[in-house]
Amino acid sequence: MPETLTISLDKLINSISVLENYTGGLTAQSPAQNQTAPGLQSSENNLTQNLEAQKNDFLQSYTALQTTVDKLNQFYNEMVTNHKEEIAKLSVEIARKILVQKVQDGDYEVESIIKEALSKAPAHQDLVVHLNPQDLEQCQNIIQKDAALSDLKFIADANIGRAECLLETPKGSVGSSIDENLKQIAKALTNAG
Repeated sequence: MPETLTISLDKLINSISVLENYTGGLTAQSPAQNQTAPGLQSSENNLTQNLEAQKNDFLQSYTALQTTVDKLNQFYNEMVTNHKEEIAKLSVEIARKILVQKVQDGDYEVESIIKEALSKAPAHQDLVVHLNPQDLEQCQNIIQKDAALSDLKFIADANIGRAECLLETPKGSVGSSIDENLKQIAKALTNAG
């Protein structure tokens, strides 16, 4: 019958650590020690076997958990990739609704819209700016005070929507429309990532 190993400690145990590659000192024992403590050797063997079994259980649990995490990441990436276009369309539609409300409320700066179109113009001489009649009326004071805009010819054009403009140059036309800007945003969102 194997002997029971009993250890008495004066203090409480605060922590226990599992040692990697721990042999339990079995190889360091002399033959005399092996003969005098067969119960101790048997207990160390059992402890080593139990520790190895626990280590294998933890390793299997870790592997299963890592596999699950990898599958979730793959699923997430596939979902984002597969729905990227729908997400872009939804984002643009939300932006469209916000912009329509801002235009209805008159919450925009015509000057900024004109300057954006000017930055895209292939030529900067003999420019004609077509604006919605309401926008042209609202920005007359700004046009007269701004040196960059005072040299331009402005035309009221009912075919141009509010918060939009069309810039005629000798080399072609440059438009700044909400729909065109939203199309560019949708394209950028679809191609992103």
